[in-house]
Amino acid sequence: MFLPKYPDSPTPPPAHTHTVANPAPMRRPAPQISISTGAVAAVIVGGVVLTALMAAVAVTAVSVAVAAVVLRSMLRDQHRP
Repeated sequence: MFLPKYPDSPTPPPAHTHTVANPAPMRRPAPQISISTGAVAAVIVGGVVLTALMAAVAVTAVSVAVAAVVLRSMLRDQHRP
């Protein structure tokens, strides 16, 4: 009574035709930035050299300041009557 009716000849199922209402915009891949190990090494060596130079300048400035204070005190002692 409630049995389904099958077609006599088998037919393939209809193709699924789903269309997208708002397609997503095409995303371009981000450009890859490749930094060579030589460039990284050059930046590190440059930083070390600049830091050493600044430390040398600071030590020289302190030593000159100490020498100036010592000379000033020696000259002041000579000019006292």
